[in-house]
Amino acid sequence: MTSNGSGVGVIDKAAMVLSALEAGPASLAELVTLTGLARPTAHRLAVALEFHRIVGRDLQGRFVLGPRLAELSSAAGEDRLLAAAGPVLGALRDQTGESAQLFRRQGDLRLCVAAAERPVGLRDSVPIGATLSMRAGSAAQVLLAWEEPDRLHTGLRGARFSATMLSGVRRRGWAQSIAERERGVASVSAPVRGPSNRVVAAVSISGPVDRLTRQPGRLHAKSVIDAARTLTEALVRG
Repeated sequence: MTSNGSGVGVIDKAAMVLSALEAGPASLAELVTLTGLARPTAHRLAVALEFHRIVGRDLQGRFVLGPRLAELSSAAGEDRLLAAAGPVLGALRDQTGESAQLFRRQGDLRLCVAAAERPVGLRDSVPIGATLSMRAGSAAQVLLAWEEPDRLHTGLRGARFSATMLSGVRRRGWAQSIAERERGVASVSAPVRGPSNRVVAAVSISGPVDRLTRQPGRLHAKSVIDAARTLTEALVRG
């Protein structure tokens, strides 16, 4: 294998398409820009990968990473983030006394991929597999705040938060929400980063405003940041 590729051109070009989609949904024009491939080549490869479910489409028709990748990853037991998430979220729940979740972005939604529920008392319950809006909540803020400018501005349309708020999220390194997603619920979230330093998930705690107060970050930002950092280290080490 050389620095220019494996020597198998079609595989190298397909890998370029998949690497481009790692950053999120992309139109054909965006794929061409990101990969440097000719438009017919990018289209042919993306459609072929879509046939095998390695690439999919979102509601806007943009190309996204497909379900087959998750199936292969799960089968191989290589999802280090989920493997590490259980004990980290359990410790975060025990430290804060609130339910803890891990969210990944999935197109225009965010998916809860791991959770540790507060066992008793009033709590905010978000089951694994639940999809929530990318237009409200501290996890949505975190998953959007470090996006490319075009995607960030698109994501702000109809959102309960503003560009100024996301600027504050980037500056602090964490987000909070008070009754943004659901009346009476507050939350705090921090970013989990992959080996390329890209935000790949958000760690959150959530619970009633009466207990978390109207400044939940003051109470729990450090704990949430520490949990996110632990998961980031697990990914970077892998």
